[in-house]
Amino acid sequence: MRRGRIDRRTTETQIQLTLNLDGKGTYTVSTGIRFFDHMLELFARHGGFDLRLKATGDLDVDAHHTVEDVGIALGEAVAQAVGTKKGINRAGYFLMPMDETLAVAAVDLSGRPFPVVDLTNITATQVGDLPVELVQDFFEGFANAARANVHVKVLYGRSSHHQIEAVFKAFARALRVACAKDKRLAKMLPSTKGLL
Repeated sequence: MRRGRIDRRTTETQIQLTLNLDGKGTYTVSTGIRFFDHMLELFARHGGFDLRLKATGDLDVDAHHTVEDVGIALGEAVAQAVGTKKGINRAGYFLMPMDETLAVAAVDLSGRPFPVVDLTNITATQVGDLPVELVQDFFEGFANAARANVHVKVLYGRSSHHQIEAVFKAFARALRVACAKDKRLAKMLPSTKGLL
């Protein structure tokens, strides 16, 4: 089993996270931000990852530290779980429809962090108890900690709920492909540089 276990503690957040890349999509998630919990549950189910996450943060200030630090912890867990990266696909992408909405995500576990997050088509400033601007902070935190290229974009849609949900589903499925093992490349690093 390829697993990552992170215990991240700062003066702003305390996060315990366990991730199994070869799971069955089971989850136990608690961040204190219910809509964010829902997105992380979708991430686990659509990625086929087992995720155990307990995050306690300074929500009396706002949700920023919690959302960003969960992104960082999840990125660290993915980096830990893929290990040497030998035999993985390395890159994946997915185009996710959700009713009237369409979103795309592309991930490359390249060893070079670079997030590109385009949510300009989302008109709401908040969905449930999650400020929309924090979705960008989550993906930036993940990309930097996982040392990955992460590109996500909402192409169109009416419902802001659907737009954010489609982005998280697309991201999960793109990451699932990137992390997946390719038997033909079992002993090979997916790079001509010899280093990722």
